Amino acid sequence: MPTKDSQERILRIPVEAFQNFDEEQAITVISSTFNDNSSVVNNNPTFQPIDKIIQLHEEKIALYERILKEKDEMMERLEKLLNK
Repeated sequence: MPTKDSQERILRIPVEAFQNFDEEQAITVISSTFNDNSSVVNNNPTFQPIDKIIQLHEEKIALYERILKEKDEMMERLEKLLNK
């Protein structure tokens, strides 16, 4: 278990912040940050979602093709070993 001092160094947060942490205050800060009905979700992404879906689909097909090719090669090797 890491010590509080090591946590402080790793997270760059003072030990006092851990000791004085108050969940209610944290919730208040977070809720007041978004008091203008804004959100963390980006509804206007910089990439085209449809294009990304098509790209992922093409990558998936290429992966399946590689897997099938490797399976065929493995089957050939097994057949050669069995026929010896």
